[in-house]
Amino acid sequence: MNFTDLPDDDDEDPGHSPAERAAAASRSTWVSVGVNLLLTITQVVVGVLAKSQGLVADGIHSLSDLVADFVVLLANRHSQKDADEDHPYGHQRYETAASLVLGALLLAVGVGMLWSAAAKLEAPDTVQPVHVVALYVAGAALLAKELLFRYMLAVAKRVKSSMLVANAWHARSDAASSLVVGLGIVGNLAGYPILDPIAAAIVGFMVARMGWSFGWDALHDLMDRAVDDQEVAAIRRTLSETPGVSDVHDVRTRKMGDMIVVDAHLEVDATLTVEAGHDIAVAARQRVMQRHRVLNLMTHVDPWRRPDLDHAAGAVVDAPPRP
Repeated sequence: MNFTDLPDDDDEDPGHSPAERAAAASRSTWVSVGVNLLLTITQVVVGVLAKSQGLVADGIHSLSDLVADFVVLLANRHSQKDADEDHPYGHQRYETAASLVLGALLLAVGVGMLWSAAAKLEAPDTVQPVHVVALYVAGAALLAKELLFRYMLAVAKRVKSSMLVANAWHARSDAASSLVVGLGIVGNLAGYPILDPIAAAIVGFMVARMGWSFGWDALHDLMDRAVDDQEVAAIRRTLSETPGVSDVHDVRTRKMGDMIVVDAHLEVDATLTVEAGHDIAVAARQRVMQRHRVLNLMTHVDPWRRPDLDHAAGAVVDAPPRP
């Protein structure tokens, strides 16, 4: 997940406290719980009574959203835990793990929908005409899910949470599926019953594809994927503009949930004392952590325009002999 589509004046994160992020995630997710609970019951009951496989499939998708909401709530609670001896960087990767679970859930639901739709398509004579009430429910579900998506995405962008982005797009996938289901029901009412299971199959494919995308991205984040070049450049710029820093190199990043862990080499005047160089590194670290969503910055101070022995190919620097 990334936030390259966010309107940001200076490519830097305005900053949100863990409490603000947790409150925003909890509030938006509970709204989603209420909407998805109502939609699940309505769509499945009406789908069964109106004989619409597409609407039942959409209801199952809403049920997967409901389960996903509780996964997000659980991850949001655990990711706010303080760092401890076993997790010195904190528990932010609970969010990434939650995104991976969401992806796996979507993939499983999508495959199940495809399997059910394929069974109907193999026996088209068993497809029954759909009652018009199914169309009204599909239209209402489409409107509710689109509004829910816009609300959740706005919250996710405000606090810059990849987990909430994943859950928001989960809601958008439901909105898209409701549109497809509505078109299938219209085709069924127009005298083409086979269009209803076809709509269910399309919904299954959409859900499975989105699940694969979310799961794959989360897996890469768990494997210490770096943030995008734009954000790395912004961090590098903040370091370079720190008074006393002559140059910056070897800026490395890895994701820790929605936060970033950074390593960087800072070049300072070689004639400075160790204490002065340390003070410059501390100031650079503070500037980065204030301006960016950086959880921790590890700095290494190098002498400016002097041989950098830790980059010499195959170089092994022996410690000076003790007196």
